[in-house]
Amino acid sequence: MNARRASPKPAAPIIVGVHPALSTTQDDWLASEKIRLLMKLRRSGISDTRVLGAIEQVPREAFVEEAFRDRAYEDNALPIAMEQTISMPTIVATMTQALDVQPTQCVLEIGTGSGYQAAILAKLARRVHTIERHKPLADLAAARFESLKLRNITPHVGDGSKGWPHAAPYERIIVTAAADTIPQRLMAQLAIGGVMIVPVGPHVADQQLLKLTRVAEDEVRKEVLSAVRFVPLVGE
Repeated sequence: MNARRASPKPAAPIIVGVHPALSTTQDDWLASEKIRLLMKLRRSGISDTRVLGAIEQVPREAFVEEAFRDRAYEDNALPIAMEQTISMPTIVATMTQALDVQPTQCVLEIGTGSGYQAAILAKLARRVHTIERHKPLADLAAARFESLKLRNITPHVGDGSKGWPHAAPYERIIVTAAADTIPQRLMAQLAIGGVMIVPVGPHVADQQLLKLTRVAEDEVRKEVLSAVRFVPLVGE
């Protein structure tokens, strides 16, 4: 009688997309890290539920380089192309909360960068105009907006220090690079009653995040929010 050949053991399943540090998928890992980040933002004073909701809805991992995807929800700035960075989530949340965007408002963003801040604003505003001086960054951000179906963002390539007067006045303006002084060209594009959030200071060590409210044609109320460190606002 011939010996019966034993059936080979089935091969162990190959699990694709497992985070190297955990026995879970990378998507699950990122979801848990996002929850951890949202809890940290709450503890740090971010209380606006609309802002927290926008941060929860927007996948930050879609706006970072692939090499840093598993770090997307660390509260750190991360490098992107053209020697720029995506701001740390705490700064994005702080600036967005201070901007106090309403659903009917039009926002101007200076410095598109990765596109993450504009994506957050798109969840809160009627329309977002965003300007980036580096065309490769602007094109990449535009592709991300399209992929995420963020159709209320209008990206532009140009000198952000000049603003975008074609759609002015704006109820809200946010600047993601530091101006030496309060940028008067941008202030002129801010509606009466409008708010601008902008880092100001000629040196990295001296920068302050300001909230500027244009209370009248020739009157601006200034509030210092915190010390910050941003790349300089480059213009002509």
